[in-house]
Amino acid sequence: MGNTGRTGSRSEYWRKVMAEQERSGTTVHGFCEQRGIGEQSFYVWRRRLRESAEPVRFALVETGASKKTAEPLELILATGERLLIGVGVEVATLRSVLEALRA
Repeated sequence: MGNTGRTGSRSEYWRKVMAEQERSGTTVHGFCEQRGIGEQSFYVWRRRLRESAEPVRFALVETGASKKTAEPLELILATGERLLIGVGVEVATLRSVLEALRA
C-alpha cells in the first residue's frame, strides 16, 4: 500500500508542476530547464494525468453581469489547459467540444 500513497503524492506534485508551467507562460522546455526538471518526465506525467483524469464536470456560474458582454468565457481544465469560449459560439459547437473533452 505504500506505493499507492507514493504515486498519489507524485500525481499531486506533477499536477502542481503542470499548473505552474501553464501559469508561467513559458515553454515546457524553458520551464523544465529553469526548474531542473527532466522534460521527458514532464511529458510522461502530463500524458499519465490526462489518461487518468476523471470525467469533466461543468456547472453554470451566474456572475450577475449582463449577457450582452463581449468578453469570452474562460474554462480552466484540471490539467491547467484553458479554453476560451467566444460570445457568439453556437450551442451545438460548444456541446461537441465539451463532449470531446469528456472522452
